[in-house]
Amino acid sequence: MDVTMKFTENHVPGTDDRYLEIMSPDNVLKANHFHKSFPEYRVTPLHSLRHLAQYLGIKNLYVKDESYRFGLNAFKVLGGSFAIARYIAKQTGRDVSELPYSVLTSDALRKEFGHATFFTATDGNHGRGVAWAANRLGQKAVVRMPKGTTPTRLENIRKLGAEVTIEQLNYDECVRMAAAEAAQTEHGVMVQDTVWDGYEEIPSWIMQGYGTLALEADRQMLADGCERPTHVIIQAGVGSLAGAVIGYFANRYRENPPIMVVVEANAADCLYRSAEQATGELVNVTGDMVTIMAGLACGEGNTIAWDILRNHAAAFVSCPDWMSARGTRVYGVPMAGDPEIISGESGSVTMGFLSVVMARENHADIRAALKLDENSEVLLVSTEGNTDPVRFREVVWDGLYGIREPFAEDDVRKPR
Repeated sequence: MDVTMKFTENHVPGTDDRYLEIMSPDNVLKANHFHKSFPEYRVTPLHSLRHLAQYLGIKNLYVKDESYRFGLNAFKVLGGSFAIARYIAKQTGRDVSELPYSVLTSDALRKEFGHATFFTATDGNHGRGVAWAANRLGQKAVVRMPKGTTPTRLENIRKLGAEVTIEQLNYDECVRMAAAEAAQTEHGVMVQDTVWDGYEEIPSWIMQGYGTLALEADRQMLADGCERPTHVIIQAGVGSLAGAVIGYFANRYRENPPIMVVVEANAADCLYRSAEQATGELVNVTGDMVTIMAGLACGEGNTIAWDILRNHAAAFVSCPDWMSARGTRVYGVPMAGDPEIISGESGSVTMGFLSVVMARENHADIRAALKLDENSEVLLVSTEGNTDPVRFREVVWDGLYGIREPFAEDDVRKPR
């Protein structure tokens, strides 16, 4: 097991940045207005961890808590629901702004559109979001899950009425399987944030849906007196969330963007490897990609997101599993006066990264490269809550993945 964190600054040649417009303020607002039309819509909390920020030696630490999103315990439903809505809008010759929840669920619209079967591949959260949206809109969903998926994640999707199976394939192979099934099914539609030749529109819609959480966080920070975050640290699987969040802030603060960092699981660090290679080409990761961070176990990057990231991310990080487990524990056992946050393994890795980099002297070079200091106002996103209770207890109660990066006693920085 690799227990070492890997870090690289971004030296990838830039492009014409043509995909940044996908995450323009107008496009993100349109997605947000759609989400607001759902009865379940609530702005998810933005926690200010002021005492932890002081301990780590930074000015402010904000955490967007997506465990409250639509009662589904994860952010993914934002992308799947908006993509389904935009697909129906396109098929009926409308703009998505004309199809709020009340119209999408109306008998008249269902009669006009008919029925479709929405296919997807997932480790859990994305498929749950697609299944939920399809169920609410009176449509069908078929979900394929990779080997190693826990029964809890499968049952969460099955309860929503979807056809769901665990296959003896890795995530990227499940994507290809679901896409082939969709192509062979009458009115079959693939809803995935992975991009390939000829399949770019729906992934871009999914990214726009994710923009809702970035827009909310931006407004919440402003309300708290933070004019803009100095740093945004975001996790990545295929990179769609990272591309969406970084794309939002790159658009929002064009003249003075935050320093933005992409964090991956080292078993599936395709974006880190691509940045390290620095040719501009994506490097795919193959094999089983065994990691505690199931939501990040994707070996083939989203090419649209990669284009945004290579132009706007300052650095890429490959993190071992213990770092994610550490993040879950840091969130769950807060400094006195800070709120408790329940964060699953894919949601907590950015906290693990930040807490380690700020707490140990042997990472002074990373702090310097990212300009992390007493003036930093950092935004993290906890993308999921306790979506897998058995695994969560293993991490928190039993110390699963307690292995940590070797370091000398004098590498520990003094608490603030």
